[in-house]
Amino acid sequence: MGRRKKPLPLFERVTIADVGAEGKAVAKVDDIVIFTTHVVPGDIVDLQVFRKKRRFMEARVVNIHEYSSERTDAFCQHFGTCGGCKWQYLPYDKQLFYKEKQVTEQLRRIGHLELPEITPIKGSDKTTFYRNKLEFTFSNKRWLTQDEIDTGKNFENMDALGFHIPGMFDKVLDIEKCWLQTESSNDIRNEIRAYALKNNLSFFDIRNQEGLLRNLIIRTASTGELMVIISFFHESEEERIGLLKHVKTKFPEITSLMYVINEKANDTITDQEIICFSGRDHIFEEMEGLRFKIGPKSFYQTNSKQAYELYKIAREYASLTGDEVVYDLYTGTGTIANFVAGEAKKVVGIEYVPEAIEDAKVNSELNDIQNTSFFAGDMKATLTPEFIEKNGQPDVIFTDPPRAGMHDDVVKVMLLAAPKKIVYVSCNPATQARDLTLLDEGYRVVKVQPVDMFPHTHHVENVVLLEKRENESANFRFAK
Repeated sequence: MGRRKKPLPLFERVTIADVGAEGKAVAKVDDIVIFTTHVVPGDIVDLQVFRKKRRFMEARVVNIHEYSSERTDAFCQHFGTCGGCKWQYLPYDKQLFYKEKQVTEQLRRIGHLELPEITPIKGSDKTTFYRNKLEFTFSNKRWLTQDEIDTGKNFENMDALGFHIPGMFDKVLDIEKCWLQTESSNDIRNEIRAYALKNNLSFFDIRNQEGLLRNLIIRTASTGELMVIISFFHESEEERIGLLKHVKTKFPEITSLMYVINEKANDTITDQEIICFSGRDHIFEEMEGLRFKIGPKSFYQTNSKQAYELYKIAREYASLTGDEVVYDLYTGTGTIANFVAGEAKKVVGIEYVPEAIEDAKVNSELNDIQNTSFFAGDMKATLTPEFIEKNGQPDVIFTDPPRAGMHDDVVKVMLLAAPKKIVYVSCNPATQARDLTLLDEGYRVVKVQPVDMFPHTHHVENVVLLEKRENESANFRFAK
């Protein structure tokens, strides 16, 4: 017989001490770090360990003896089951405190960098209804809440339109009210669900790959314009047209009503044809008098108001005078590039998504901006010494990479190009810290500004200004 596994420990009356990486709560027992969730510093709890590693443990809270004075009530009826907005029980000032602390600790612990005094985090004026884009999933496998299970009822309707349960790819929590996007989003989603149930439209079964209704994307611009995209798994013309006509009639304020037939195994629609059923095939965002065209595949920061604050900080850090050649890496739809173009001699944007680059060019045309140029391609393959020779040595580089940060080859070319300043915008301070370490041989960090784009989550954006060290000179030779 095999040896029995030793049962994992239950720790009683443990005080939650801190908030750590990825927003998890932290406790210590006999110098062993324990990570858990859904509690705040100061809570006194019983912890049942479910995963034991050499340096840490993970545990579930099985009982709360005392609540922390830092705790507040969650405002969403779906809190605790839905995977989003996990910090609702923390007052907003405490959320900002722990986000700023996260930035500081990750830059110091991972980057081992000499840092200036970090500017206090810039909070969001809006802490609810701040997102401009949400994606919902149709499923015929609705997640039952504990309260529903406790009733002992047999639920006949198992269709849901909402968010995936964390760790459960085939289970979806039916969402009645989401506090992330404007009320129009809730109204549209609930009406589509009601119509689908009344007319017996089938909800998607991800395991068996069957059903009609697959996904719903709603975009709400700061201009008041609305885009709705309904994803169908297969074509059923009568049912599709019936639903789209109903949505159009019920919500005449929708600027762009679109649909896609996605027969693939995954939900992504970036490689699919998205068809306009009613209105335009795009909406517009505005920022400081500039207009930005947003298509169904366009990337735009999901918190429009805070994006403006973020970009103002980035532009201020660059201190442009009008004579600079500026590179905007990971430019997306050219938001930063077009935002700073009026204060630069020339702006060069690079992005790997071709559709985004086309949007960036359109956005320059819309705003009569004539000193930008945009290039589509993989960053490490595009940003080469030859590219810089052709397009000019940058005086300032803006970089806003995805969560994974920058490839080593990109960092190397940035060091060779030797701009006077680098403005690094990041949604992941950990990978930002790693990249800053690589840049440290030629640059010093002179300013750090965290920005909260996502209230009630642990996510935080961070803007860092790097300046070339005085004893460094460009060792890249450009063609005359």
